[in-house]
Amino acid sequence: MANIPAVKRAIAFFDGQNLFHGAKSAFGYTFPNFDVKLLAERVCVDQGWKCEGVRFYTGVPDASDNAFWNHFWTAKGAQMGRQGVHLFTRSLRYRNKQVKLPDGTIHSFLDGDEKGIDVRIALDVIRLAHEAAYDVALLFCRDQDFSEVAEELRYIAKKQDRWLKVASAYPFSPTTKHVRGIDKTDWIRIDRATYDACLDTRDYRPKKN
Repeated sequence: MANIPAVKRAIAFFDGQNLFHGAKSAFGYTFPNFDVKLLAERVCVDQGWKCEGVRFYTGVPDASDNAFWNHFWTAKGAQMGRQGVHLFTRSLRYRNKQVKLPDGTIHSFLDGDEKGIDVRIALDVIRLAHEAAYDVALLFCRDQDFSEVAEELRYIAKKQDRWLKVASAYPFSPTTKHVRGIDKTDWIRIDRATYDACLDTRDYRPKKN
């Protein structure tokens, strides 16, 4: 059995949209008001890990498609960059979708698709594991597709004969009591007090004229 390192180095990987929707469901927040660096460091401290890096991934709409969110993520992303956060963005791809309403009518709407974000996260998690850049992959995400990444990290740990952990951190409240983390990972529930201690006090939403 591989030795447990005295200092457990963690890198945090944020799926920005997944975290936002999780916080909205759990705590009722209507826009991404988290400070990713603070949140990553707080979770690492609580777990006894050393935060070695923070990486944030999100889709961003073009200004012509959604000026509000383009402005928000451009401004928030610039601040994250100043904090030393590694930022990866990709343009959202919009497509028309339809849903059938209870009265039988069809409602059409334009939906943004984060094509490639999950793949980029998975590639970075696996690449950095091969480089032995961390001992803990801390995923701020609940997407079950990453359970396959967890399996791959177990294989890497065995090949490298070293201790390696994967954790899934996500907002949790009584209103989301049936929510679960990523299978085959350690689950870390982020309660309201922890989340609220890591809010970004800046408001990147464009000012109304």
